[in-house]
Amino acid sequence: MDKETAISFADEWVSAWNAHDLDRILSHYEDDFEMSSPFVTKITGDVSGTLKGKEAVGAYWSAALEKYPDGQFELQDVLSGSNSVTVVYQGVFGLTAEVFHFNNSGKVVRAYAHYNL
Repeated sequence: MDKETAISFADEWVSAWNAHDLDRILSHYEDDFEMSSPFVTKITGDVSGTLKGKEAVGAYWSAALEKYPDGQFELQDVLSGSNSVTVVYQGVFGLTAEVFHFNNSGKVVRAYAHYNL
């Protein structure tokens, strides 16, 4: 993952979230992607902290967008790795880092959210 591609992804991803456009947000992901977050456990009670697929994650994120209608992300940094990107931003819950793993088609297959809890 080169730095230019990583920054482009991060800019578009943050912009989609700030527009509160769920379809645009989900367009970055494969249909069967997995997303892990400590808030999955807190909200759903699922101890794995992981949701799988656009339907499950879309419902989870839709509820979050409704709960925080004025929520905005402020991009802080972008780190590139091997087929992965870490996006660091200020969000609803303060400083946050999300790690995205991509497949060969450029779509996210796994994402991990980390918060300064």
